[in-house]
Amino acid sequence: MMNYPKRIIERGEADKDIVKAIQDQLNFKGCGPIEVDGDFGYITLRAVKLFQSRHSDNKGNPLVTDGRIGPVTWDILFSIAKPVVLVPQTTLLKKVLEIANSQIGVVEKPPHSNRGPEVDAYLKSVGLNPSAGNYPWCAAFVYWCFDKAAKEIGETNPAIKTAGVLDHWNRTKGTKIPVAEATANPGKIKPGAIFIMDFGKGQGHTGIVESIGNGYITTIEGNTNNDNSREGYGVFKLTNRKINSIKKGFIIYG
Repeated sequence: MMNYPKRIIERGEADKDIVKAIQDQLNFKGCGPIEVDGDFGYITLRAVKLFQSRHSDNKGNPLVTDGRIGPVTWDILFSIAKPVVLVPQTTLLKKVLEIANSQIGVVEKPPHSNRGPEVDAYLKSVGLNPSAGNYPWCAAFVYWCFDKAAKEIGETNPAIKTAGVLDHWNRTKGTKIPVAEATANPGKIKPGAIFIMDFGKGQGHTGIVESIGNGYITTIEGNTNNDNSREGYGVFKLTNRKINSIKKGFIIYG
């Protein structure tokens, strides 16, 4: 852990090594993706504010959301406990997480279009023509990760080929863990699990669980953003979803 430099770090900071360390931590805490380039500009400022809005100090008081890194924000940013990382139980799920991680930072092109070279590939993997409609792609991203992983290790893809979040839940032959069961016993959730959220009226959101700890899950999701949107613009790693917020449950293959 880098020691606090005993001064406020804010936009325009000249010490690139300090800024790079901050940017690296912000990415790790799910407040990116931002480029680790040592430039404390608008994007890094926004990520700092996001981090501050999500965390409290050691006495439980919310951090001041001002984008300036003083001793309190520094301490929480660099010392907050990491999630408990469990090892996937199968070769398939290990490969799924490897592939999902490789996609972090993919964004729609143009933004908010549900299109782009990578996004089009996700949609095509479930049989959709990206140019024929404006399709949400979180479920397609999950399927693409499983399909690519299965092909790379020579196994059959167990995931349902669908762009429908709730359709996946309804038709899966994997192990279903309802959210109430997962909340009561988080140990039932395994790395590589697929979470399913139900917002009603057929609307949902999905992604892949990377780790579990302290009532939260770290996830890799498509069609989201730093604010946990179900209609975002890229592939992000998020660390602030509570298990009991998932609303539907989890699917485990293997």
